[in-house]
Amino acid sequence: MFCNGVRKCPLLSAEGQVRHTHTHTHTHTHTHTHTQGVEGNAESEPWFLYKRPLLCASLHHAENMNCLLILSCLAFAGAAYGCGKPAIQPVVSGYARIVNGEEAVPGSWPWQVSLQDYTGFHFCGGSLINENWVVTAAHCSVKTSHRVILGEHDRSSNAENIQTIKVGQVFKHPNYNGFTINNDITLIKLATPALLGTRVSPVCVAETNDDFPGGMTCVTSGWGLTRYNAADTPALLQQAALPLLTKAQCQKFWGSKITDLMICAGADGASSCMGDSGGPLVCEKAGAWTLVGIVSWGSGTCTTTMPGVYARVTELRSYIDQTIASN
Repeated sequence: MFCNGVRKCPLLSAEGQVRHTHTHTHTHTHTHTHTQGVEGNAESEPWFLYKRPLLCASLHHAENMNCLLILSCLAFAGAAYGCGKPAIQPVVSGYARIVNGEEAVPGSWPWQVSLQDYTGFHFCGGSLINENWVVTAAHCSVKTSHRVILGEHDRSSNAENIQTIKVGQVFKHPNYNGFTINNDITLIKLATPALLGTRVSPVCVAETNDDFPGGMTCVTSGWGLTRYNAADTPALLQQAALPLLTKAQCQKFWGSKITDLMICAGADGASSCMGDSGGPLVCEKAGAWTLVGIVSWGSGTCTTTMPGVYARVTELRSYIDQTIASN
């Protein structure tokens, strides 16, 4: 299999991280960033892909997926295409109850972004918030040499009508902390505007005063690993329904690592995983899908009994507004 025509797709690691190398059974040697979990035996780490060769393989028929895939987040209304209302409706079988990841309906998450290096390898996700701006995670370490892919579903296909846009400018949150993973947000200004249409349109962005309560079911999407030690990332965009947790509920798993700048989801049968970083966690608000979280970090083994941690968009909305207004 190929990754957009590239047989071996090197993965990028975040800059400025404390790293060590080890080997998992049935995988290639790769680099990990670890911090000790609150339970003593639980490790946490950012969910971006590390430097190792991977092949892009379709998991269309995969069963019992333990981890979920993600990529892409953020949007302000654009022209005829209002935010958060896909022209192609998503179908989430787990929306009534939490399930493991499943293939998304092609084009149903039109704000989903794949961030790729010059070889065409996907290393993080993101979300289109208007025709000029994409939101992703700060720990993805986006550079102007990277590129933004819009309108993609099957990363192994050369037949899709995707948009490949250069990164114009990168605005990493000035207070991002790679140890606490606070303020895990980067804004990407596209070198040229995205062309909005049926398969490319923005997501709404949560307002500062919005309330998304614990227990609410939301959805995440991406092309991350379906098992933490999988040799392949999926070719097809995946999705999963996840329940939000309150801060107090999440701290029962992760302790004082959880701050007001984070929101948690999962711990009930599905999870984000490596490669999903920067992607969206969206919830329905007034009939429109709204960006509530940015895939940030979680269990180093993507266990579905531990919640994933996302950058809390309500707390970062002012930074988004200020950055866009001044650039």
